[in-house]
Amino acid sequence: MSIYSKKQRWKIWLAGLAVIIVGVSLWYTNILVKKVSTEERKKVELWADAVRNRAELVNYTESLFEKLQKEERKRVEIWAEASRNLITTDDEDARSFYLKLVTENNTIPAIIVDSENRINSVANYDTTEISANGEFKGKIRQEFSSYKPLVIDDGFSNIYYIYYKDSKIFTTLKEVLNDIIKSFISEVVVNSASVPVVVTDSMRTTIIASGNLENEYQADTSRMLALTAAMEVENTPLEIVLPDYGKCSIYYRNSFLLTQLKYYPVVQFIVIALFMIIAYFLFNFSRRAEQNQVWVGMSKETAHQLGTPLSSLIAWVEILRMKGIDEDTLSEIGKDLQRLETITERFSKVGSVPELLKHDLPSILRDSIGYMQPRVSKKIKITLERNDQYDLPLDVRVSVPLFDWVIENLFRNAIDAMEGGGSIEVHYGIRNKYAYVDVTDSGKGIAKSKINTVFEPGYTSKKRGWGLGLSLAKRIINDYHKGKIFVRKSELGKGTTFRILLPLD
Repeated sequence: MSIYSKKQRWKIWLAGLAVIIVGVSLWYTNILVKKVSTEERKKVELWADAVRNRAELVNYTESLFEKLQKEERKRVEIWAEASRNLITTDDEDARSFYLKLVTENNTIPAIIVDSENRINSVANYDTTEISANGEFKGKIRQEFSSYKPLVIDDGFSNIYYIYYKDSKIFTTLKEVLNDIIKSFISEVVVNSASVPVVVTDSMRTTIIASGNLENEYQADTSRMLALTAAMEVENTPLEIVLPDYGKCSIYYRNSFLLTQLKYYPVVQFIVIALFMIIAYFLFNFSRRAEQNQVWVGMSKETAHQLGTPLSSLIAWVEILRMKGIDEDTLSEIGKDLQRLETITERFSKVGSVPELLKHDLPSILRDSIGYMQPRVSKKIKITLERNDQYDLPLDVRVSVPLFDWVIENLFRNAIDAMEGGGSIEVHYGIRNKYAYVDVTDSGKGIAKSKINTVFEPGYTSKKRGWGLGLSLAKRIINDYHKGKIFVRKSELGKGTTFRILLPLD
């Protein structure tokens, strides 16, 4: 099994493990969210019941005060009737009874005013507050203006008015009731719940109270009213009756903690994914930089090692020529030595920026084919053909030694794939803004699962070899020539087509 097959399997296993870990994390977090949500719902329901019970108690207290207020009104009316009868009756027993009723009023403040707006009598009120001339006006009149006065006719064409107000006991109790109402709204409705709460009237036009909301909602009534609509979707509002407000609605939503828990798995997944992506790119960059250093070092050392025996071989050829060896033989040896010099030059250029000069693409391809054809089996035929409709010279900017190296690598891979016999077709032309070269062989083809890995360092389908040829070809075309090289098509048992794209000026 090749290193890339193992690598592919490891990637699949690691991806599967990552999916399992993320899935288990999301599943368990979802369980926690549901548990917290259930507990929070129970607390809200208990809180809602407490709100209802407290509201009923407050409403009952208010109705009780309304009854007390009516009773005080009746007592004032009885006192006023007794005062009227006390003036008009001649019956001594009745007068004694009415006098008792009048004198026993020791709780309800009352003032009797004549038709000229002068105070005649005062009951249960501090007389020091009355002006010297006894006029019923100013602060006193304002205090006793809460209720409509009772009118008394003494039977002698004299009209008197009895003004009264709530008793001190009733007023004190009323203040207590108001405090209870305020406490109910501010403490029970708002602060007793650990969730965001908004209390509105029945028409949802007035905000009565709110609590546990973000600051941006506090001063914006329209936003708060809009928020109640979202709250209603999340939870059914509670209907209660509040003193002084009547029927009201309490809107609430899940706590901020529960909302955080709901979105925590997603945020966690995104953070982990970002971390893994960044780590992958950093690791990949570091690995590529290390590979580049190895490539450069190996190439320089190879060029250096080839230099010495190459010089010796050139000298030996000259000696053989002086000895009268067949010139055709020496010519072929010379071509191989020239090829070795080209190979040495190729290796020496790895790691440095090559100089790209304009060259005729068909000429480069013809030279490569001319060198390879005599050195391969006669059962292998290499052809060259232009496929576009242009009848113009096709010049491209290339480093000839490096580009020739790419073509040679493609030829050698094709020869190995055909295993002794077949054809290699080279087609070239112009497409869009690129010059293209297609190298098609009639070999055994490449499996679809391997197409993406054939350019990786170390990949090879042969028993022998380092698997560096196509990797070098990709580096030369993509990095040095700013072009592209890829498998255009491949079919098992029928062959493979590699395409090279070189940018046109």
